[in-house]
Amino acid sequence: MSLNDLINLDLSETSEKIIAEYIWIGGSGLDMRSKARTLPGPVSDPAKLPKWNYDGSSTNQAPGDDSEVIIYPQAIFKDPFRRGNNILVMCDAYTPAGEPIPTNKRYNAEKIFSHPDVAVEEPWYGIEQEYTLLQKDINWPLGWPVGGFPGPQGPYYCGVGADKSFGRDIVDAHYKACVYAGIDISGINGEVMPGQWEFQVGPTVGISSGDQVWVARYILERIAEIAGVVVSFDPKPVKGDWNGAGAHTNYSTKSMRNDGGIEVIKKAIEKLSLRHKEHIAAYGEGNERRLTGRHETADITTFSWGVANRGASVRVGRDTEKEGKGYFEDRRPASNMDPYVVTSMIAETTILGKP
Repeated sequence: MSLNDLINLDLSETSEKIIAEYIWIGGSGLDMRSKARTLPGPVSDPAKLPKWNYDGSSTNQAPGDDSEVIIYPQAIFKDPFRRGNNILVMCDAYTPAGEPIPTNKRYNAEKIFSHPDVAVEEPWYGIEQEYTLLQKDINWPLGWPVGGFPGPQGPYYCGVGADKSFGRDIVDAHYKACVYAGIDISGINGEVMPGQWEFQVGPTVGISSGDQVWVARYILERIAEIAGVVVSFDPKPVKGDWNGAGAHTNYSTKSMRNDGGIEVIKKAIEKLSLRHKEHIAAYGEGNERRLTGRHETADITTFSWGVANRGASVRVGRDTEKEGKGYFEDRRPASNMDPYVVTSMIAETTILGKP
């Protein structure tokens, strides 16, 4: 009998009970926390799950003398670690009086997405989440010589081979685990900097984009934990001539996907250009180290757009131009952005914003 046999015990052989892992976002706005509880039987509707609480003074979200934070279940996914009828539950956080706490960015996003003008447009998102795998204890990318550098960028993007691809087992395990969980993960690829990877989530509608990206991040952290590797969402993990990490956000509304949508896209891009500063401020911390105008980025201070231009703030694809409808890509968000903030802000600016 091994530890693994016990971890993989099938509870349904002896019990109706299931285990629910409640996930929430901690005080930094990027750290994920979770804890588990037993429920009497399978649940598929978040509204039927009990609310729970945690000690907010231990996550930097409440004072010690009034430390209780309440978590509300918002979305359910199948648990790829415990399997069976066990679930992962994405939650958001409130005070005992029912007010969203300051780090609860989901609450405001939900308000924007449930606005009738936004809902009728069925906003679709495809988020390209880049990240870097680091060697534990030394915070240096996986596959890099300790204290040294690999050969220059070029062979690593979508590369194969032991000298070009580092961490593929983690990446593939994550891909399958996300499909199993019910996340709309649409692909993975190796990135330009060695040890850097990307997964894409989408197309996903409205608030569920944020829920799914957060749970996909959670699953990645858990798998890397098993492998003894650290996940970094830092937008520029290594200084110098190495690519940064972003979270390019592909976006369309019903009007953009319909005939003549290219005109709607152009108007939306114009609205984005007028709120460039506000968007940049909300698009991730440390982004100024990444958006330099080099390494496939646009300079952080200026807004630009173009067809098939990876050096622009916003890129429109050749297919969209040719068909006169489709989607566009906001290339500004950093890898450590909050998907609740970014997705809802794009909808707010492009749909609710007055030109």
